[in-house]
Amino acid sequence: MGAIVYLLGCGCGTIDSLTMRGYDLLKTAEVVVFDALIDADLLDLLPSDCEQINVGKRGGQPSLKQPEIDRILVEVAGRKSRIVRLKTGDPFVFGRTTSEIQSLRSAGIAYEVIPGISSAIAAPLFASIPLTDAVMSRSFTVLSAHEPESLDWATLARLDTLVILMGGRSLATIVNALVHQGRSTDTAIAIVRWAGQPEQQVWVGTLGTIVQLTKGETLSPCVMVVGEVVRLREFLLPTGEQPPAPNFGGSESGSESKALYQQSVLVTRSAEQSTTFSDLLKTQGATVIEMPTLEIVPPSDWTELDQAIATIQTYDWLILTSANAVNYFFDRFLAQGQDLRKLATCKIAVVGKKTAKFLKEQGFYPDFTPPDFVADSLIEHFPEPIAGLNLLFPRVESGGREVLVNSFTNAGAVVREVAAYQSRCPKVADATAIAALRSGKITIITFASSKTVQHFYQLIEQAIGSDWPVVLKNVCIASIGPQTSKTCRELLGRVDVEATEYTLEGLVEGIVRSFQSQYWL
Repeated sequence: MGAIVYLLGCGCGTIDSLTMRGYDLLKTAEVVVFDALIDADLLDLLPSDCEQINVGKRGGQPSLKQPEIDRILVEVAGRKSRIVRLKTGDPFVFGRTTSEIQSLRSAGIAYEVIPGISSAIAAPLFASIPLTDAVMSRSFTVLSAHEPESLDWATLARLDTLVILMGGRSLATIVNALVHQGRSTDTAIAIVRWAGQPEQQVWVGTLGTIVQLTKGETLSPCVMVVGEVVRLREFLLPTGEQPPAPNFGGSESGSESKALYQQSVLVTRSAEQSTTFSDLLKTQGATVIEMPTLEIVPPSDWTELDQAIATIQTYDWLILTSANAVNYFFDRFLAQGQDLRKLATCKIAVVGKKTAKFLKEQGFYPDFTPPDFVADSLIEHFPEPIAGLNLLFPRVESGGREVLVNSFTNAGAVVREVAAYQSRCPKVADATAIAALRSGKITIITFASSKTVQHFYQLIEQAIGSDWPVVLKNVCIASIGPQTSKTCRELLGRVDVEATEYTLEGLVEGIVRSFQSQYWL
């Protein structure tokens, strides 16, 4: 089968507005050629060996010229078979897709165009502005203001509703052109910046006031809506997001009422970890940047785990303290061709809700979960006398907590530790995360384990050098629990927020509580 290039529109750039067809294509892509405004979450969908090519394409910033992008598409199609050209919005709405198709056709390369939700439609919706109304707007017109001098403003000024893309740097020119052609200075206008993102911001005013209202603001990337339908916004905003008064003279944000609005959170995590935690933060209005600090891989030697699996019926309890332990133990159990019914005589204890959740996904329910989500609580509340018990403890190959093993052993149990997986530090720090730290953009860093703290410390020292304490000076350091906090103090000098409940949900709750108390504002 020959190469095929999929010209894919991904909506406003976030994973939330991606179509199912787009999701399937990204999961199987060999090469992705993407624009600058693409959300990083979309790139997390790609296979680990997928080649990623950033071609920029953002107004006012350095980017490749269109002929060079056309050339790249033809070149990669000569050596790979599944190429995704990832574009924001819809490929055929100011997307310069025609040029790319012409190049592909000339080279005899197959292609397919997959629609996306254009920001022209999505941005007004995210701002609770209807583009049509039985009384106020019988039609709407979409235009690009990239070259405002080339537009027929005399005609545009007479239309009900205008949706203007790529106009952030030409606002004064647009306003002057409309007013000069007879549009009233009382005409309502809204500017939606970063539509659909946690940092979305909306300015609402009139043609007579909007330039002054946005003076000194960076408006791009934005979508503008000109027309009386903008005045309907005050009636259509979701409950809890109503502006104080519809005065058409200020800036509002759909996320402004959320606890972490305008906070940028650096999430340290494993490269394979799900984005559930990031999603929890985003629902509180935060902007999230993820920094892989752990690589979870198989152990250097399976021998001890295989021997333990072969004799699983001799153990009284299986102790699982992490989702990684659950996944690697059961994956290896099945890879060995073992019958899961052999686990019937072995009780299972887990630490934490997340570990219990992953165990349930394997078809098992824990026989015991301690009330507190730490290993110490496992020993303190163990449901039967420990003396004489034979325990199997699959764990990380190195660097795990010795206190658990020592405590069980001191209580009279026989504990067999076996390596189920390795946890290692990435070779280099994520460039986006380091740039965000250097620029002062990050306001919160989260740590969900001691290992993430240790590896973060190693990576930031490597990337920034001895000046790293200055970079973290005004950053809130948030920890999931006591052991992680202890490591934060040892390596980073402090911890500012510690979760009361030692779960990811508890960590979010602790951060929100701290910021609602204005401790960090």
